[in-house]
Amino acid sequence: MTATSTSAVDLTDAAAPSSAHYSGADSGRAAAGPLSSSRAWLSVAGTIFAIAWGGNEFTPLLVMYKRDGLPVTTVDLLLFEYVLGIVPALLIGGPLSDRFGRRLLMRPAPLIAAAGSLLLAFGSSSVPMLSAGRVLCGVALGLAMAVGSSWLKELSQPPFAPETASGTGARRSAMSLTGGFGVGAGVAGVLAQWGPWPDTLPYLINAGLCLAAAVWLARAPETTVPQQTTARLIDDLKVPVGAHRRFRLVALPIALWLFACSATAYAIMPTLMMPKVHGAPIAFSALITVITLGCGFAIQSVARKLDRPGTIRLPVLALALIIAGMALAAVTSGALTLWLTIATAIILGLGFGIGLVAGLLEIERMSRPDDLAGLTAVFYAVSYLGFGFPAVMAMLHDGTGVGYPAMFTILAIAAAGCLGLIARCRRG
Repeated sequence: MTATSTSAVDLTDAAAPSSAHYSGADSGRAAAGPLSSSRAWLSVAGTIFAIAWGGNEFTPLLVMYKRDGLPVTTVDLLLFEYVLGIVPALLIGGPLSDRFGRRLLMRPAPLIAAAGSLLLAFGSSSVPMLSAGRVLCGVALGLAMAVGSSWLKELSQPPFAPETASGTGARRSAMSLTGGFGVGAGVAGVLAQWGPWPDTLPYLINAGLCLAAAVWLARAPETTVPQQTTARLIDDLKVPVGAHRRFRLVALPIALWLFACSATAYAIMPTLMMPKVHGAPIAFSALITVITLGCGFAIQSVARKLDRPGTIRLPVLALALIIAGMALAAVTSGALTLWLTIATAIILGLGFGIGLVAGLLEIERMSRPDDLAGLTAVFYAVSYLGFGFPAVMAMLHDGTGVGYPAMFTILAIAAAGCLGLIARCRRG
């Protein structure tokens, strides 16, 4: 992403490219090849789904590792450690794919995810192996989110597919990610609670799924012609001048809360509820994860219809739900009742789903074709910092005695501050 003086309006227009943007090397895009079809995007969507499955299958098993003797803070750090793989892959993979093509960067991703799942499958008694597995799953997910999302968006447009409504690629990407997160967590939780080899079988299934996705992905057509450039890679991470204000005041305040919502709903709350659901804590954790992500998935198609380009309708709705969810989490963490926990998961899941679509639509509209992957990378890199919340809150609770109700109240106030920032960018 190189700096530009293009206005926000011009960038919005550029984010809905005609077939001319994809007609040849002059525009940095490849023409449709013999393997392309109107369904070529499905192989990329399926691969994103499989990688997201692997990225989130660890989450409902948090309570299993804690129950089996690993310290709470260690397990929460394992949850966060895959961010150490996600962020570099996002920040480097996105710009590299803008330069060298989507296929080169994305095709290794499902293989990396399979390797990560295998390490998790056979490293249940080794924290270093679990850490390595989480980092590899993070690398794969980072590539899927930055490179895969851009590739999917481009394959959803002419000449690779018939003309579709603006934002179709962003919606497909968001739904592939959220669907994979939810299904992976649900299957892993059920197998770990009632299936054989609870700390192994869930990961083996994902490894096989990712290998199958790698074969399917091999037939997806390239959409980006490799570029000859002497520019520094770091320059590709700069936000275009014309998009800077909207990016800073709308996209980033949304990004900050996306996975903070998820981490609150299905990492923190099930841990606090363990004494209340001691009969099936892993299954309960999986249930809360599925509810959170199921609501996030279901609301995305509705969010797309509610969106009005150039307004802040969708971002405001997302932040309002996040504020309400954090406030309810403050109440729930004190009361620790089943129905309040489910209600918290629903509201935070809705906030996550709407926020994800809102953020990706903002990125799609403000990006030019040559900086779409880079801007997407920055957006996701910021959003994944939210997975550090469980570890930080656990350390604060153990080290200072600050209660979870007080911490969630502070988070609700902070989210309200982000809503105030978004309100300053009512139009344009």
